[in-house]
Amino acid sequence: MKNRMSLQFDAKSQNEAFARVTVAAFASQLDPTLEEIADIKTAVSEAVTNSIIHGYENNKGTIHITSIIDEFNFYIEIRDEGKGIEDIEMARQPLYTSKPELERSGMGFTVMESFMDEIKVESEYGEGTKIIMKKIINNNLG
Repeated sequence: MKNRMSLQFDAKSQNEAFARVTVAAFASQLDPTLEEIADIKTAVSEAVTNSIIHGYENNKGTIHITSIIDEFNFYIEIRDEGKGIEDIEMARQPLYTSKPELERSGMGFTVMESFMDEIKVESEYGEGTKIIMKKIINNNLG
């Protein structure tokens, strides 16, 4: 592990931009392309928004982010202690949403998967959710 950063903040929608900019700033140490930075920001936005809307249902809570730089790999862990996901496989299906009354597309996990190289979801219903994402920063491959 070359470098590590941890961050925690209230699960409020106004903190989503703060989270994505902070994580992107930390990733800048790897000299990513603008596209790679945009991918990281988008994935962080989706994960944080999911924690706020689905994990905490817009109630009080804390979101924890840890980012790790290891060689040319950039890891992001986003964790909440919200209600958790009952069925992870179903939640990862495109267009699935547990909140159809909201005008959301149900594409959060699909977006994260398309912008990151790897994504792992761990959740326990009633305990919270942890999303671990990996982005390979290609500028550093040679």
